[in-house]
Amino acid sequence: MSDQATISENLPARTGVDPHLTAARRPASLASIIGRIEQAIDEETVGLRSDPHFDLRASNTRKSRCLYELNRAIKGANLAEMAVGHRESLTRLREKLARNEAAILAHLSAVGEVAALLKNVIQTAEADGTYSASECGWAQG
Repeated sequence: MSDQATISENLPARTGVDPHLTAARRPASLASIIGRIEQAIDEETVGLRSDPHFDLRASNTRKSRCLYELNRAIKGANLAEMAVGHRESLTRLREKLARNEAAILAHLSAVGEVAALLKNVIQTAEADGTYSASECGWAQG
């Protein structure tokens, strides 16, 4: 028997799942990923509520990176088993996401109100007759 045959007999069979993400290691990495997601969500929620200069773009980039990590961690995994093992942290994450959604909606509402105010100011300035077509002689009656 050749050395090559002996080596291949001692190697685990390929299953299509990343060998570095064994069942024993996946929960720990999933827990750390959920922790990072929670931290990103908490920081964004606080930033939206308290910091007028909060960098929403950087926060979105961070959340996208966390989502990518989460997708890689759960790829090929039994989601039902994973959910049972992380039920408490997933429930906590869901609650934080609900608070974050409320902060984002409040932020969007405020942006909408400012945009409406600016629109009204512009319309009022244009409607005072200063720049109307009839005042400038452009209108042909």
